Amino acid sequence: MLVIPAIDLIGGRCVRLRQGSYTDTTVYDSDPEKVARSFVEAGAERIHLVDLDAARSHGDNCATIKRIRQSVSCTLEVGGGVRDRDAVDRLLDLGIDFAIVGTVLARDPDAVARWTADSDRGKRMIASIDAREGIVQVAGWQEGTEVNARVLARTAGEIGLSAVEYTNIARDGMLSGPDVAGTRNVAKAAGIPVILSGGIASTADTDLIIREGQGLIQGFIVGRALYEGAFDLAQAIAMTRREEQ
Repeated sequence: MLVIPAIDLIGGRCVRLRQGSYTDTTVYDSDPEKVARSFVEAGAERIHLVDLDAARSHGDNCATIKRIRQSVSCTLEVGGGVRDRDAVDRLLDLGIDFAIVGTVLARDPDAVARWTADSDRGKRMIASIDAREGIVQVAGWQEGTEVNARVLARTAGEIGLSAVEYTNIARDGMLSGPDVAGTRNVAKAAGIPVILSGGIASTADTDLIIREGQGLIQGFIVGRALYEGAFDLAQAIAMTRREEQ
């Protein structure tokens, strides 16, 4: 199981939002490259980056993302503002391993299917599915849809995306514990690997996900708890490796 630390970027700084609200933002560090290196030193094999400026069309953090790529050799995945094929290719050209698509997948899955049909691009794309009470939310969680999260997860698998990252919005940034049951249900529908996001409150949640994930959850993303000292990244990674032995 992968333990994936998150770096959310606004203005080149590491931040965290509560439930996706830009009005409830905490700045944690002004040097995201240093943060990324510290994650790798703790044993992280993969880092989750989100360009929050690009997500709301307020510029982007591409220069910062490029520096992070140059600073670490681990797998990097990037989301936020990835709305067209050119945006996907720009990230891949930077050396990013996986581009994450969310809003565009929910609004126009046929377009995403065309991006994956003309090359092996889909192997380097991840679906981000963010839901409230099982219904997908888009545009930085500012807009609702009528799309069911499980249905969209199945679509992501059918059109050739490599994985799904599922977030229960009600849990994100709240340190209230992960939605293992909801993520497990999405995984049953997806047919491709599923990663849990949102709600991680402590290192102990690692064991919870291992026990209750029933082998259906490939990994999880951790943010606020890690930055606030409630989650020990090295210890959590050690727990997952013991489980795999």
